[in-house]
Amino acid sequence: MLDISSKLRKVLPNQFQVVGPVGPLVAVAGEDLVLPCSLKPNISAVDMTVEWSRLHGSDTLVHLYTDHEDRNERQIESYRRRTALFKEELQRGNTSLKLSRVRVSDEGKYKCLIDSKSHYDDITVEVIVEAVGTHPVVSMEGYDHSGRLSLLCETKGWNPEPEILWPDSEGDSLPAENTETVRDTEGFYVKQRVIVQDSNTNRFFCRVIMREHMKEVEIFIPKSEKKRIQEDAERKEAEMRREIESRRRLYAVDVTLDPDTAHPKLILSDDGKQVEHGNTRQNFPDNPERFDRCPCVLGKEGFSSGRFYYEVEVRGKTAWDLGVARESINRKGKITLSPEDGHWTIYLRNGDEYEALADPDVLLSLRQKPQKVGVFVDYEEGLVSFYDVEVSSHIYSFTGQSFTENLYPYFSPCNNDEGKNSAPLVITPVR
Repeated sequence: MLDISSKLRKVLPNQFQVVGPVGPLVAVAGEDLVLPCSLKPNISAVDMTVEWSRLHGSDTLVHLYTDHEDRNERQIESYRRRTALFKEELQRGNTSLKLSRVRVSDEGKYKCLIDSKSHYDDITVEVIVEAVGTHPVVSMEGYDHSGRLSLLCETKGWNPEPEILWPDSEGDSLPAENTETVRDTEGFYVKQRVIVQDSNTNRFFCRVIMREHMKEVEIFIPKSEKKRIQEDAERKEAEMRREIESRRRLYAVDVTLDPDTAHPKLILSDDGKQVEHGNTRQNFPDNPERFDRCPCVLGKEGFSSGRFYYEVEVRGKTAWDLGVARESINRKGKITLSPEDGHWTIYLRNGDEYEALADPDVLLSLRQKPQKVGVFVDYEEGLVSFYDVEVSSHIYSFTGQSFTENLYPYFSPCNNDEGKNSAPLVITPVR
């Protein structure tokens, strides 16, 4: 890497100019790509330093040629054995870089810098990587309470993010629910649901489109299969209803909020059953138990054994956190919600984004927005489960955990968001 002082050389009379492509380069994942870079006039670069680097990130070196050889000890790991100069072309001023087996993570801006010790110049080359992902996979999730069938389409490995359409056998596009996307080093993983009415149309398509690329899968649902799916969904729903009722009947506890732990902007009801976020910081003593940055509060009662269950109404909210936390969690400054840091929680953000904070976090695909959440803990089994009480469905479970301290119910109504998220969290009586 050249030090900053070397930039002073640029004030010397120009000996050469570095030139390259005018616009972005579009590559296809899996293929090889040449990043053009050359000297003008076409003088030899054999005795010069040629450095290719990424413009962003803590590690930047992609390829280094200096003192007549490649010196890639500091090369970014993901580029190992995938980069090469055209050595026979250096004599003619060609300093282009060959990048083999292009990946989605290679997308971005690159700098080609040429240094002759008396003068240097550089250019920036932008790379866009297209990746055609997998064929979509459609699964039948079951029927909702209105007798409508839910279909889920999943596909991965696309870049940029593709569009999903749901044409039926008549060619009409069905209205889909929100698209869930996750981007990793291999591209976009996309999920989308559609709810179909029970009608004479039993043939549906999930079509994934990205620019001129398209992949499609067809699903045909015989009426007998529809009936089996509906019966299976009704059976699972009945089993889950019995499980929740068992939790409510046998393990319900009376939870009350602890004002000594509440963040100063939280407003608690007199009976300790409701919490909302206010706009004014209240003058509370900064005792060791109180959260001073995170807008959260714990329950008064801690549990060190056995099983317990409680319910929280989340109606009208666009963001919240719920779960349990161990007694020794950090109460001051920034808080990380993860089992490693003593939190077993799920959250809602932006009105419809649900996640289990499991490290790594798990995106939750919920067919409808919970209005009341049930929380169940089995201390000895290391189990924390969450339920949508009103529709008798399971949301998520942390399993195989190890509890060694008191566990306390954990609540955060999140910020008021200028009134958009002003509704309180309400601990409701379990009937």
